[in-house]
Amino acid sequence: MKRDRHRVTRREFMKVLGAGAVECVVGPTFADESRPAIIVDPKPRFALSPYLYMQFMEPLGTTDSSVAAAWDSGRDCWREDVVEITKELAPPLLRWGGCFSSYYRWKEGVGPQDKRKPMLNLLWGGMETNEVGTHEFVDFCRRVGAEPFWCVNFESDGRKYWQRDPQGSVRTAGPEEAAEWVRYCNRPDDKLRREHGRAEPYNVRFWQLGNETSYDPDGFDCETAAKRTIAFAIAMRAEDPSIQLIGWGDSGWAPRMIEMAGEHLQYIAFHHMFNPDHDVPNSPLRGIEYRKDPAHTWDRLMNAAQFHDARIRHVREQVDKYDMPLAMTECHFALPGRNRCDVLSTWAAGVANARLLNVHERHGDKLKIATLADFCGTRWQVNAVMIPVPGGESYMMPVALVMALYRHHKGEQAIGVTGNPDGLDVTASRTGERIYLHVVNTNRDRPVTAKLAIEGMSVRSGQVFELAADPEFEVIETQAREIKPVRKDLPLDGTWTFPAASVSAVELNAATV
Repeated sequence: MKRDRHRVTRREFMKVLGAGAVECVVGPTFADESRPAIIVDPKPRFALSPYLYMQFMEPLGTTDSSVAAAWDSGRDCWREDVVEITKELAPPLLRWGGCFSSYYRWKEGVGPQDKRKPMLNLLWGGMETNEVGTHEFVDFCRRVGAEPFWCVNFESDGRKYWQRDPQGSVRTAGPEEAAEWVRYCNRPDDKLRREHGRAEPYNVRFWQLGNETSYDPDGFDCETAAKRTIAFAIAMRAEDPSIQLIGWGDSGWAPRMIEMAGEHLQYIAFHHMFNPDHDVPNSPLRGIEYRKDPAHTWDRLMNAAQFHDARIRHVREQVDKYDMPLAMTECHFALPGRNRCDVLSTWAAGVANARLLNVHERHGDKLKIATLADFCGTRWQVNAVMIPVPGGESYMMPVALVMALYRHHKGEQAIGVTGNPDGLDVTASRTGERIYLHVVNTNRDRPVTAKLAIEGMSVRSGQVFELAADPEFEVIETQAREIKPVRKDLPLDGTWTFPAASVSAVELNAATV
């Protein structure tokens, strides 16, 4: 989880932007009316993956108490408020790992709690008790309705400084240890798991090989990483041939990784932790500068969608000739202040993140796994869920509010938007005769009224689930539930006014004309 290691250059960004990076254009109007319209082409284009709304959990030590804060050590269970708010967020997939994986030995986190070996958290600081391990994480996933997803120790990604801790403990692990983890999780007859009182297998499908492996010149090179990927894949599949493996392909590695190890992989991973204003002088997206000129802050946040789209297109260009989907297993704003930039608590950031979700959906033919947050913690503003300590009720940050809205109101197939009014960023999907729109009003202070129409179909009825607030409103513990979806019925004439700075999920009941 090292931040902003890969940046799209301005030349790459302008090249993609010039090609039409964001599909948000002025749409046509009906022949008999002057009112602009959102017009949907209902023909299915591609399957829209449910995993575009994943989250990931990583023990962040003294940096941001994520796992430790979510776990109630006194009762040996997860905090109920964290479980309940995560159910609302409804992530379909939860990843365990990140840089922590490069020195994590999974066997230290299984079996009786009093027998588990503590470990130094080499990157994030402090000691990890390992009271949360394989069983506890899977239990959390089951309780919130998510699939578990492991990032394995990939021989410390070749980084020597993570292969052994200062006390001399070996922290690196190879294919054999990863294969034993697959066996422990998935084989019905695994002896060790059954000794630990877990008769039923966990059936963990998703496993990532390598985390940010390309970001350190002192780690593996691409050729070595690809060879080790093959070795890991062969060993792990010997225990369960059905698992889904994700290989590392960022920093231009994807083509060679696919050529060498592609037959063993189902996905290629990359990350995007980014500051869209990293080369913009006097940007308001730092510290508390955002409070000085809210209108300028809004404009800079809205620009992030184009920057993010350029990054994904840049990766796509490398893999488009291969039949290999992409997995963006870490992604979020990374603004000056080590993820503490408070602008991310504002509703303006929520609207900006909704635009990023629309970017993900537009790339959904190739992008099949993605996130926009660090899931949970006590202080980072990039978290989806904030956990008050030592007590209080956990709550969703703006990024989580929009992720939950989209997750609960989306179709299985992406469809086209052939026209929409200026200022609205719209994506569409469908399941059967039900049409879903995700509509972001990018105007800070101007509502937009539009007619909703589906080519070749009639709209019988509809509902709008609306998130709207003052862009400057900040989501904090004392006002954590002020922004929530409001359900409204669509008028019979199919006309709707989208409030300024709003994010709406529209569900239309349609029928073929």
